[in-house]
Amino acid sequence: MTLSIFIKFKRLTAYLSVLAWLCCISSPVAAEPLQIFVSVVPQKYFAERVGGEQVKVESMVQPGFSPETYEPTAQQISALSKAQLYIRVGMPFEEAWMKRIQGVNPAIVILDAREGVKLRSLEAHAHTEQTATNTTASNTEIDPHLWVSPRIAKQMAQQMATSFSKLRPEQTELFNTNYTKFAAELDQLDQELTELFKDKQHLKFMVFHPAWGYLADAYGLEQIPIEVEGKEPGAKALTEIINEAKHENVKTIFVQPQFSQRAAEQVAKAINGKVVSVDNLAEDYIPNLRKVARLIAGVDSE
Repeated sequence: MTLSIFIKFKRLTAYLSVLAWLCCISSPVAAEPLQIFVSVVPQKYFAERVGGEQVKVESMVQPGFSPETYEPTAQQISALSKAQLYIRVGMPFEEAWMKRIQGVNPAIVILDAREGVKLRSLEAHAHTEQTATNTTASNTEIDPHLWVSPRIAKQMAQQMATSFSKLRPEQTELFNTNYTKFAAELDQLDQELTELFKDKQHLKFMVFHPAWGYLADAYGLEQIPIEVEGKEPGAKALTEIINEAKHENVKTIFVQPQFSQRAAEQVAKAINGKVVSVDNLAEDYIPNLRKVARLIAGVDSE
């Protein structure tokens, strides 16, 4: 290699090195997504709609499991040590595990979806409401199934947009844009359900587990639960439930796939009715809630 070629080669190498350095400083590596944990799968859907690619969301309660009896796994507790945000809704396991979660990750931010929501009692036929000024109220008394009302789902999504923006201010516009689009879809669903139930005020529908109370409250309905204080009814209570079903001309018993259907099937048999499975934990939130509402209204059948 001649001296002139060698010099040109060295200059080219130096030029390429400087160019590579300039590219590195002008194109910073994209930030990792926010690590977020939620309690149930519908919340995961809400968070992903609002956060988009800026969030990685995991649900504590996996599909097929009951939130009422769930216990987090060791792997989940380990993953929580790296999370920036946990969004709770008031499920029983949260009360027992929240301190442990904060113990493995003191920096984690806790967002309580119940803040600002009018909470309802889980007691049979009770519609007592209280403002969520004290969100440490007993979870055996307060209904945690907030998300089954599209109006409350909209509030939950707004909370998420605000919390995500605090954690990642540079993405505030993205979060607000995503929220606005999602909120419009929830408003459309709310309008559909308002129209669906406008002539069915005070309609009573029977469920095994009282998971649809906020939906009932939003549209002037009443759910009649078979479950008594979280347990299958005894013989006396079951007789009373059957008599009530006959009196209200109930022909469909709605059950969740995560719960036993034995008591529901007993009632259905006694009233010559049927058992229909509906899942308040489904991830396809909007089409699922539309389907459930139409089943409750008696527009569709299974």
